[in-house]
Amino acid sequence: MTAGVFDSGVGGLTVAKSLIEAKIFDEIVYYGDTARVPYGSKDENTIVRYSLEAVEFFKNFGIDILIVACNTASSYALDEMRKVAPFEIVGVIEPGAMSIKKQNPSKDANILVIGTKATIHSRKYQKMLANEGFTNITAIETGLFVPLVEDGIFDGELMDSALNHYFKNIPEPDFIILGCTHFPLIGEAIQKYFKNSKLVHSGEAIVEYLESTHDITPSSDETKLRLFASSSPDRLKTTAENWLKGCKCTKL
Repeated sequence: MTAGVFDSGVGGLTVAKSLIEAKIFDEIVYYGDTARVPYGSKDENTIVRYSLEAVEFFKNFGIDILIVACNTASSYALDEMRKVAPFEIVGVIEPGAMSIKKQNPSKDANILVIGTKATIHSRKYQKMLANEGFTNITAIETGLFVPLVEDGIFDGELMDSALNHYFKNIPEPDFIILGCTHFPLIGEAIQKYFKNSKLVHSGEAIVEYLESTHDITPSSDETKLRLFASSSPDRLKTTAENWLKGCKCTKL
């Protein structure tokens, strides 16, 4: 079974890593729209247009399912993408919200959603969590984290300053939804700041979701990984080498 993984940049590699570790797919085709990252600062029509172009890209590879790792694209473009795609499309927002529900916390648990401007303004996470009965939801834009991660800054003085900038007036939450695929890469820094919070990682959530909703038999073989980018593909491949260390996969 072959999956496509689509992201606005390199952040979706965190989702690809979770899929590789779970051995769900025989092959993964990854496409990062690195020429136009980030999507989170763009308007809805532009996000939809870029996402539809990604569908056209994946039509060349005979994939069985497309996982939209980008939270912003998942917020705005899934319906339009599904209208033109010959394969199943799954976003990351529903799995993230369902991951919290499955842990059966109190309905007044303190939930913090962090993401790009577009993801937060879509209110998709907030609405989905509210529909499940959760009443204590805070959502904030943390767009500065994206360029920091893109530049390989995961900790240190700059990251500490960004964390303090966004979180200094936020009480420690019970759950933090990492509403951007870049954010798991700064998960340790966030966990250091909020020591007792439970982090919800898009990659882990999508694996849990697929395993519970699809008839999937884990493969014993290494996953084949094909990497593509709309700009600077060598940089994507270098980033993948660093981020996917320890993963059993064959890069084609």
